[in-house]
Amino acid sequence: MSQVISIRISDEIASALKKISDDTERTKAFHIQKALETYIDEFADLQIALDRLHNIGDEIISGKDMRKKLGL
Repeated sequence: MSQVISIRISDEIASALKKISDDTERTKAFHIQKALETYIDEFADLQIALDRLHNIGDEIISGKDMRKKLGL
């Protein structure tokens, strides 16, 4: 299932999106969806990293110890 969402973007972004769409022969909607998927994935990774950074109970491992643990 999909939903229609309307957004307002700057002329510069609209022009860049049109060029990418023309160059790749894909729709603008395709590129917007892929960009949002990437953003959401990256945001989730960032949130996990921030949560771990602020978790005082999470073990801190030095780079040296990590390489040793990985056998590098």
